[in-house]
Amino acid sequence: MNRAVKVSKGTVIMIVAVVLVLIAGKNAYYKVNEQEQAVVTMFGKVTDVKSAGLYFKVPFIENVHKVDTTTHGMQIGYTNMSDPYQQVYTTVEYEALMITSDFNFVDIDFYLEYRVSDPKKFLYTSGDPISILRNLTQDSIRSTVIDYTVDEVITTGKNQIQASVREKLTQALADADIGIEVVNLSVQDAEPPTTAVMQAFKAVETAKQGADTAVNNAKQYQNEQIPAAEASADKITQQAEAQKEARIAEAEGQAARFGELYEQYALNPTITRQRLFYETMEDVLPELKVIVSDGKTQSVLPLDSFTSEAPAENSRGGEE
Repeated sequence: MNRAVKVSKGTVIMIVAVVLVLIAGKNAYYKVNEQEQAVVTMFGKVTDVKSAGLYFKVPFIENVHKVDTTTHGMQIGYTNMSDPYQQVYTTVEYEALMITSDFNFVDIDFYLEYRVSDPKKFLYTSGDPISILRNLTQDSIRSTVIDYTVDEVITTGKNQIQASVREKLTQALADADIGIEVVNLSVQDAEPPTTAVMQAFKAVETAKQGADTAVNNAKQYQNEQIPAAEASADKITQQAEAQKEARIAEAEGQAARFGELYEQYALNPTITRQRLFYETMEDVLPELKVIVSDGKTQSVLPLDSFTSEAPAENSRGGEE
């Protein structure tokens, strides 16, 4: 009876030993895939980092921690839920809502692509490297968007914003040294945060387009009117020059006439003076009749203008 019991205990010990050997043999080898890296530790201390392949380890002493080194994606500011018919996107307001340099609010979404660049640092530098990555990304986005106006964020500034965010995030990850690197970062969407704000923004954009149209029309009108005004100014200048030349010619003619008149006056002052008097009186009083008298005769003979012909009746009377 005692012998049977002893045999039974020995068998159990052998069975346990065989099981332990099998377990140890199974745990003595491990495989690392192409898209993984393995961190080997001994008593909690990192001893090696393995790439793809089949490796041996000391059972129960060495531990292996595999890390996926492929590119992963992270949604910032939104989440998507799949249904059988379409992708449904939902804004995560506390992540997407940003303030701009002109003190407006905007919802802006990013998609971040990253990968593990250092598995040892990824595992042991921090307790939650993914949360740190998300926080650093949000901080980089906010510190960048604050430098742009709402118009630039929604329209023309997206490329500059995502380039600046990527640069800041890359530097922040280098400073944090958590074993993660940025592969790519892009702006997914940017829009006003509420329907009312969106409508107001559209109204402002419409007003800006109207202002641009008005400016363009004004410039077109200016381009049309300036040549016409210049042509009109040239015409007026030419007319003024012509009038100037005419006035000068007229003045020179009158001066020449006065010179000739003065020469005649110098030769016969009395006759010239009387003739000038009569001509002036004809101009001033065209109906005036000139009568020549010696002051003694009882009758006077009216004389017509020196420049007009004698009336027909006087001519016929003279013939009679």
